Amino acid sequence: MKLLAGLALLACTACSQTYNEWINNIAQAQLATRKAGIRQIKTRADAEAHQRTVHAKILEVYGGLPTYRGPLNARTTGTLDTAEYKIEKVMFESLPKYWVTGNLYLPKSPGKHPAVLYAIGHWNEGKPAAQRMAANLAMQGFVVLAFDPMGQGERFQGYWSRAGVSLVAPGVPQHWTAGTAAILINQTLSSFFVWDGIRALDYLTSRAEVDADRIGCTGCSGGGTQSTYISALDPRVKVAAPLCYMQSFEVLFPGPIGDSEQSPPGFLARGLDQTDYVELFAPKPWFIGSTKEDFFTPAGAKPLYEEARNFYELLGAQDRIKWIVGPGGHGTPIEIREGVYEWFNRWLNNGSANWKERQVKMFANEDLRVTATGQLAADSRDLAEILREQRTAKPVSGTLDEYVRKLALVQPASAKPAVESEQKSDGLVIRKLKITTEPGVTLDGWLVRPDNQSQLPGVVHVERTAKLSARAIEIAKSGAQVFAIMPRALPAPTRFTEHGDWEAATRAWLAGRNLPAMRAIDIATAARALDTTGPIRGVADGVHSVALLLASRLEPRLHRLWLERAPYSFAPVFDSPRHLGLHDAVMPGFYTRWDLADLAQSREVTWMQPNDWNNNIVVLNGPLYRYRAFDEMNEGIINWLLR
Repeated sequence: MKLLAGLALLACTACSQTYNEWINNIAQAQLATRKAGIRQIKTRADAEAHQRTVHAKILEVYGGLPTYRGPLNARTTGTLDTAEYKIEKVMFESLPKYWVTGNLYLPKSPGKHPAVLYAIGHWNEGKPAAQRMAANLAMQGFVVLAFDPMGQGERFQGYWSRAGVSLVAPGVPQHWTAGTAAILINQTLSSFFVWDGIRALDYLTSRAEVDADRIGCTGCSGGGTQSTYISALDPRVKVAAPLCYMQSFEVLFPGPIGDSEQSPPGFLARGLDQTDYVELFAPKPWFIGSTKEDFFTPAGAKPLYEEARNFYELLGAQDRIKWIVGPGGHGTPIEIREGVYEWFNRWLNNGSANWKERQVKMFANEDLRVTATGQLAADSRDLAEILREQRTAKPVSGTLDEYVRKLALVQPASAKPAVESEQKSDGLVIRKLKITTEPGVTLDGWLVRPDNQSQLPGVVHVERTAKLSARAIEIAKSGAQVFAIMPRALPAPTRFTEHGDWEAATRAWLAGRNLPAMRAIDIATAARALDTTGPIRGVADGVHSVALLLASRLEPRLHRLWLERAPYSFAPVFDSPRHLGLHDAVMPGFYTRWDLADLAQSREVTWMQPNDWNNNIVVLNGPLYRYRAFDEMNEGIINWLLR
């Protein structure tokens, strides 16, 4: 056998580098390039040119924004009254039959008032989380609209009314499911979240009680995200105060990465950082609130604030940016809350000194409900329905193979593996390997083959754990040389595994890479390392079959593929708000033009027990699909694979 003859161990400092370290190096290089560009901004003209560039880039990475400006069809379903303010329970349409629920806090004083849009963080209860700050601002003379984000409050997706539960856990998991689906059709959850905010401003400014020239925006955590985005992109916001969110990705990227709406694909690759939102807003007043023990750390906020302050100084507006750090963990202690009150009163309420916090009546969540049941399910469409309708609205260009090569960015390596160990067992030779698939990426693998045999068919087996699988051994015993490769970012994490490897996927797409495409590079590199002149076979399970299909487009010799219990199409993603493992397979814009069967064109492929995205076997007709008889083992499919 030629493959391993005379190999020396590869001396590579990257061999001990983790996936997170490797992708962080890419991200930090992108951030350093951005920072070098920022240092070239010397004049007001430079600053204004930067703002125009940033605005265009943000809309680009969001996939644009919806353009619907139809009627809000606003309703008020009830009122709560206190001595100094009242709360109206309101709802309006963001998109046709896509409803938003909110609480509108109204001062009792007559005339037009300044107003604040309050975006909600990742609290499942939604808008009730705003009531302490909203009520205090109302007593200070502000109209405040607190609204539920998609997947929270009264906007649970996939809600099963009969059981009173959602098919997907509320909050972040619902953001993940909608967010990955949006990416498949060249859109982002960020754009839909911003659009809800824009439509909320449409409603707020339509009220007779509101002075549309005096609008502020705030929110904490995920609401800090939304208030950042909305403020930067809607010119009606005159004062911003995002809390417990703002960080430079220099610190944030290697730490607790955000969910779908917080992580638009290509954000860092296009030369952006969170600071750009502040600089786009300048010279209007911007307040940043942090807390000492938050996972959105003051250390991450500091470089953002310092760069933004320099930008404001260049525009002669250094008094219009402020950063304070309060005590405690993630949230809004009174020091932060009163900082926000003072900021809004200074810039929107004629410098009123009436900003000290007062005790307010805290209503129960049930008191603040807009709907009778506490859920919009009967009245509102799910976002999945809207995404299904918009599948082809923003198609990607080029041929399928051009798309795959662009997605991968780099070609598979023609690398020789390094042998770490060898053992003989039960008629097999098993060699433990390391293989470098692109600079800085060195992976574990095994070469398994019958002892004293040559000219064997080659098989790449995709492993999901750091242990050689029984099936790879079974295939080798049937007369094959098997390269069992564990692609990058595996084994998968133990948290939220039903959503796939969301952390690895999110870090990749922020930096302009794609997780299934990178794993395809790893698989294709393993195929190239096999000592065979004929076609190469491939075997993968479940969602990792997508990476194997992509690998076959990068390495044409990878021709005969066995996909076990693999998803057969992306269509079911848009038929249900619930799906499993999509982060391991999501490809930006892919589903605007193609589906998974298109990747199998000109290949010999067997989908054994094809699945939807909830691990249900789907009965399909056609030569690609095969089903096991009761108790059928692997012998028949292995014979097909090796023939």
